Amino acid sequence: MRAPGAGGLGSPAAFDLATVDKLLTTTRAVRKRLDLSRPVGLDVVAACLRIALQAPTGSNAQTWRWIVVTDPAIRQAIAALYANLPPPEQRTEPAMPMTPQQQRVMDSASYLLQHMHEVPVLVVPCILESGGPAGWAPSIYPAVWSFILALRSRGLGSVITTAHLYHRNEAAEVLGIPPGYAQACLLPVAYYSGDDFKPAVRRPLHDVCFMDRWGQPLPVA
Repeated sequence: MRAPGAGGLGSPAAFDLATVDKLLTTTRAVRKRLDLSRPVGLDVVAACLRIALQAPTGSNAQTWRWIVVTDPAIRQAIAALYANLPPPEQRTEPAMPMTPQQQRVMDSASYLLQHMHEVPVLVVPCILESGGPAGWAPSIYPAVWSFILALRSRGLGSVITTAHLYHRNEAAEVLGIPPGYAQACLLPVAYYSGDDFKPAVRRPLHDVCFMDRWGQPLPVA
């Protein structure tokens, strides 16, 4: 049964909104719950990549390239770069207050750092280093998120990670990436354990969304 607001018969918006909304609100960054012992077939990765390639991209140029890494030696090399973080004063991540939620994020990030080499599949999305006024990022990240959503719908998880980019040149050499292509991120891919993902704690809409001008409240409940 379609949820209210799904549209009438024959409507192009006639989706099962309950299923769609659950997918969109429970697709989490998966680190600790990646099943490191279960193999991941290339067929399911390819199916998710085909879905990702339907995402919008700047000027429809489709200059993205995707490297799927399963070779243990290459995974080990990338994992070593990922774990080789620079000193805190040289890192560019924003400082966050250490709330209980943030502590859980830090703990799971530390776990992934220690176990990245055990993840069965690593995916590195790349994009030609050109673009419009916002640069190359808008041409690849919609496809990255579509890939993660497709994984989630098939019982796999991932997380957008970028720590290896502190050593992007070394990673490019390991992966044979030619000059002119940027690595957007690193995506560890594995089946996840359990299925009790739920919406995260987020700031309320009225704190982050304005009407017409910055600071003017959006007139909705």
